[in-house]
Amino acid sequence: MTDPIADYLTRLRNAIMAHHRVVEVPASNLKKSITKILFEKGYILNYKFIEDGPQGTIKVALKYDPVTKKSAIKKLKRVSTPGLRQYTGYKEMPRVINGLGIAILSTSKGVMTDKEAATEKIGGEVLCYVY
Repeated sequence: MTDPIADYLTRLRNAIMAHHRVVEVPASNLKKSITKILFEKGYILNYKFIEDGPQGTIKVALKYDPVTKKSAIKKLKRVSTPGLRQYTGYKEMPRVINGLGIAILSTSKGVMTDKEAATEKIGGEVLCYVY
């Protein structure tokens, strides 16, 4: 697999389109960090790290509106790819839907959102946009 983050986002996207409640993805430290951010920002209902074998898996419980049955995640967009890395400084931080969405960055201080990186005054690689 050349791009595990794109695979992770695609599995979430496909599960949302099929209206699944739970999706399982192979685990890595970067995927765990992205999952924690999605949970903290309210885009997913819950998550669980399962240690089985050398890699392990992440079980993600997706969040839907009880009345309209629409997902909390409207769009997941991969920004930086292995073929074209996208970096940003803290002064030119991307704004997702004028501040309503989040950009997830990989920085020297770990994986964080665009707002956290701006307050820490550090830039990094823009992994994805979520809204």
